[in-house]
Amino acid sequence: MKRHHVLTQLKENKHMIKNDLLSGVTVALALIPESVAFAFVAGVSPILSLQTAVMIGFIAALFTGRPGMISSSTAAIAVVFAALIRTHGLDYLFATVVLMGIIQITIGALRLGKFARIIPHPVMLGFLNGLSIVIFIAQWDQFKINQITTVNGIETVERVWLPSTDLLIMIGFVILTMLIIHFVPKLTRAVPASLVAIISLTIISVVLSRLGYHLQTVQDFAGMELKGSLPSFYLPRVPLNFETLSIIAPYAFIGALVGLTEAVLTLRVIDEMTNTRGRTNKEIIAQGLANFVNGFFGGMGGDAMIGQSIINIKSGGRTRLSSMVAPITLLIFILFGASFVNVIPLAGLVGVMFMVVVGTFKWESLKYAGKIPRQDILVILIVTVLTVFTDLATAVIAGVITSALMFAWEKGRVIYTNNEFEYDGSKIYKINGSIFFGSVLNFKELFTIEEDPDHVVIDFKYAKVMDHSAIEAIHAINGRYHDAGKKVTLIRLSDDCKNIFDNAKDIIHVDIVSNEENPSRYSYV
Repeated sequence: MKRHHVLTQLKENKHMIKNDLLSGVTVALALIPESVAFAFVAGVSPILSLQTAVMIGFIAALFTGRPGMISSSTAAIAVVFAALIRTHGLDYLFATVVLMGIIQITIGALRLGKFARIIPHPVMLGFLNGLSIVIFIAQWDQFKINQITTVNGIETVERVWLPSTDLLIMIGFVILTMLIIHFVPKLTRAVPASLVAIISLTIISVVLSRLGYHLQTVQDFAGMELKGSLPSFYLPRVPLNFETLSIIAPYAFIGALVGLTEAVLTLRVIDEMTNTRGRTNKEIIAQGLANFVNGFFGGMGGDAMIGQSIINIKSGGRTRLSSMVAPITLLIFILFGASFVNVIPLAGLVGVMFMVVVGTFKWESLKYAGKIPRQDILVILIVTVLTVFTDLATAVIAGVITSALMFAWEKGRVIYTNNEFEYDGSKIYKINGSIFFGSVLNFKELFTIEEDPDHVVIDFKYAKVMDHSAIEAIHAINGRYHDAGKKVTLIRLSDDCKNIFDNAKDIIHVDIVSNEENPSRYSYV
């Protein structure tokens, strides 16, 4: 029995290793056009972006807190640093990436990743839907070619759509790729469907080129043959003074937040897909280490990639092996496999990314109308739109704030009182609900000061005092009763509530009676 168990375990491990290796290769192929495209966004060499993908991907995978997650150069980071590169050049970019890594390591070391737990599920849905739309839109640039026009002796380059025949053929091959990815798993799961699709389309492309028809390839898209060398150590040549810090710090801080936001959300998505739990703070430190080292090797910075991470998970990648195989394979392609990489048809890679879009978009969210609270639908829409038109960090922060404000509004409405009168004529307000900044106005409206007797008791057994706004509101009510010549007594506060009043006793004065001091005064105690 024991021998059988060992053999079964070995067979499972062998299957897992095979899946990790193949999924890593698939991801490496998908990283190539993405990295090239991000280079154009940032305004750097495609080789620099590819080398960044290698460095970021390997180091993040080595120290990751979420096995199976893929990191690389990304569009979000490219957009943040594009203006810096245009105005100050690459050396300032490298210094910024180093500082960004330091900021991320600090955030992870301080264990601030716990605040990721406050991201509501509607924000996650909006993020995924928005990201799907962004990925979908980004692919259409690969249906275009450079067109050079000369006006008054000045050459300009613009992106224009492929000729109609070529465009239809490319769309046809994109659809063919998607069909292969859809149907291969129904036949076999021995190899990733995406890898089968890319290899199949590459073979078809080579055959067509020999017959005289040329499909647009990775080399065409990059505008150059993608062949590089090993990343080498490089010390950024920038002045070490406050002026340099003032230039790079804003970009580093924004880049750090954008990168960590995408990394944390990617981690949560993979957690849900695999029914496991990653280590957020460890992943944040891994991202920071990757960027810190990358900055000293002439990299443009990066973070986790949800699209490629989903490809990896869906292709069978489950351990850090798949995440390490992807950048190593990418490096091998750059160094030794350039001839293969350069002839990969863009149609195959676009098809892979379109299938990622299909798998990432939460189609069920389109049916949520009338089934979930309207405020949650609004949050999904806000985050989706902001993800498309701004950036990930802005979208998520706006979504969290909107969710919090809506929660405060709804929670603030749920406060009421049950009133009773004691034998001595005093009136008892039994408060139900939470008293905080969102409910203080409704709380104040519960009291009829002019009509109340000379002694009023406020019972907090079923209420909770949450913040300074709450104790200020209670202080104001007490003051209004005092001005009317009436007395207010607070009873049955929880220990937490008492602590809040004790801390504010120098600025707020109220009469609090504990059960121990007078347990029999009120008949309901």
